[in-house]
Amino acid sequence: MSRRLVETIAIVAVALGLALGIQAFIVKPFRIPSESMVPTLEIGQRVLVDRLTQKFGADFDRGDVLVFTPPTGADTNTCAAPNRPDRGCPESTEEHSDVNFIKRVVGVGGDRISIRGGRVYLNGRRQREPFANLSACAQNSACDLPRDITVPEGQLYMMGDNRGASADSRVWGPVQEDWVIGQAFATYWPPKKIGTL
Repeated sequence: MSRRLVETIAIVAVALGLALGIQAFIVKPFRIPSESMVPTLEIGQRVLVDRLTQKFGADFDRGDVLVFTPPTGADTNTCAAPNRPDRGCPESTEEHSDVNFIKRVVGVGGDRISIRGGRVYLNGRRQREPFANLSACAQNSACDLPRDITVPEGQLYMMGDNRGASADSRVWGPVQEDWVIGQAFATYWPPKKIGTL
């Protein structure tokens, strides 16, 4: 084997190793699989997810768009407390699913949340949510959870921006903070959608 070929193979191997390392520990690409985040993110759009800051104990806040593994109930749209349909899903299962979801944080540990017409009321006050798509809420009972839910400490209440077309914490409960993969911070595909979140 010629020296030039060996160098080329070594360069490709190092580049591949770096790319895999960056994806595993620093930044991960993620493809939007559903319409649950419309109009913010559309099906097929691709985002970059910051995996590094979470490893250093970053706190997530309301409004952050996160990629995470949901409770196992998300696989079957099941709540851990199924006998309370008038209250949404106040708690999640103890184990997480193997799939990845992307949603927005609307409540953190200790927050009292209710939802009316798809709009979030935090501790009794309606939140300003210019990103929320409420068009499908007129005929969707999941858009109304008028009784307060208190988000457990160490958990996040996640909702899609497309409020009438998103299975989220209303259905399967809050998400453990340590189930978060990272925060989506930019879109990179398609080219006309390149930007920050």
